[in-house]
Formats: sequence, C-alpha cells, structure tokens
Amino acid sequence: SDLIRISGLSHGTGVWLGNVQELILQKKCTLQTAICTRDDIMTCLIQQYHLENDKAFKIMEAVRKGKGLKDEWMEPLMVEKGVPDWYIWSCKQIGYMFPKAHACAYVMMALRIAYFKVYYPLAYYSAYFSIRAKQFDYEKMALGKEHLLGYINDYNARKAAGEKLKAAESNQLDDMHLVLEMYARGFKFAKIDLKKVHANNFQIMDEHSIMPALSTVAGVGGLAAEQIIKAFKAGRYVSQEEFGRIGKIGDKTLQVLDSLGILGDLPKTSQTSIFDFIGTSTE
Repeated sequence: SDLIRISGLSHGTGVWLGNVQELILQKKCTLQTAICTRDDIMTCLIQQYHLENDKAFKIMEAVRKGKGLKDEWMEPLMVEKGVPDWYIWSCKQIGYMFPKAHACAYVMMALRIAYFKVYYPLAYYSAYFSIRAKQFDYEKMALGKEHLLGYINDYNARKAAGEKLKAAESNQLDDMHLVLEMYARGFKFAKIDLKKVHANNFQIMDEHSIMPALSTVAGVGGLAAEQIIKAFKAGRYVSQEEFGRIGKIGDKTLQVLDSLGILGDLPKTSQTSIFDFIGTSTE
C-alpha cells in the first residue's frame, strides 16, 4: 500500500514537491492520509466526509486535471462537510495526478525488475544495457573496474570544478554508475569476439560475464555493427584492409576495432613479404 502511494507521489505533478512534502514536514498529514493518487480524493470525500458520489467524482476530476476546485460550490461544500484546510489547500496545488491503477502497475513492474536484479543479475544487466543504457561505451566501461574508475573520477572532478559535461559524457556517467555496481557484485564484461558478438544486444557468456554489443564501440552504430558482423562471417578476406573493403568499414573504425583487439591477429594489409614465406625475420 505504501509503495503504491509513493509511486503516485513520484509520478504526479505538484503532488509531492510544494505539496505533500511540506504537509508531512509540518505534521499536518502522513503518507497514509495524504493525497497520493486521484482515487484517494474521491474515496476519502465519500467514505470519510460523506459527500455525494457524483460531487466527490467531479471534485476528483477537476483536481486531477490541474483545475483545482474550479466550480464555486466545491470548496464551500468541502468546508461544510468538515474537510480540513490542509486537504483543500493540497487539492489546489495539484497539476496532474496518477490513477491508482497506474501506480499499482508501476510498483508491480518495479518489483519484477528488483527480483531479476537480485536473483538473475546477469539477465538484468544484459537487458538493461541493451535497452536502457543511454551512452554505453565499450572502451570506457568494459575494460575493467580500475579503467572505469579513471573516467568516473575525471568526470566528477570536472563537474566539481564547475565544468559542464557534454551531453554524451553526462549520459555515460549515468551508465557508469550501474557498470560500477555490476563490477562490485563480482561480474565482468567478456571481450568482444566477432564470432559471438551481437550487433545491438548484450549477451550472457557464462555465470560471471556478459559480452557487450558491437554497437557499444565508439563510432560503430547499430547498422554498421550488423555490417561488420556480416562481413566477418562471410570470411572472404586475409587482412584488415580487405575486411574493411568487403564490409565497407571506414579506416577510423578499423583502427578503433584493431586498437581494442577485436580484429585479433588479422594483418593490416594484404601485402606479404618474401620472408613470410621462408619464415625468416626481416631483422
């Protein structure tokens, strides 16, 4: 019940801030007596203050739409029935209110998410990073906890110095906090393997690790990731140069993939030296 009421307070407009929060601090009401969802208004007016059903409904509809006690009969009737001043004041502050059914649905979904996060953590993190991550960056986030902390500390230091982070950096910082949580729970990211990686989805690899999507590599979008995987599976190449040409992959992207070790030991060029054939070093 309390979770449903909290859900209503957190999703309405003019319901918590500048309204119920102040009333609770002033000890004029509690979480249980405050207006948290639109249904609270009608049921309270009918059951506690004995207003007629149709009038209670009309007051609820006016309040939840942000119109306050718009009809001239509403406030006098509430006063006549003994509705306290704080309750009437609260009705006037509301801009939009969640219906109780929506609040219930949000709580049920939150409980499902929490269940998976606790009992099926890798499924949770894989799904979250695939669907909800704002700006997951493979190089910054998937190469270990200490590597990640370097970026987090840098971003936080710049913010503390008054610098405004770029939108991408701010989004990355949000994702980094969840990545750090994942590391703290003893999980890790598997290195991207072009034989196994998915273009846009994270995958569970074993009981301790997940593999990021190829599209999390900086400069590689979803379509480009699909193109790279398709080119890799075609297998008609002997070098990065040829791989790039077949997959229509730019030089810069190839350089990034190579620097992260994703291309393995694939040589950069198709040119060969006579020493490659005789197995002799050029040194």
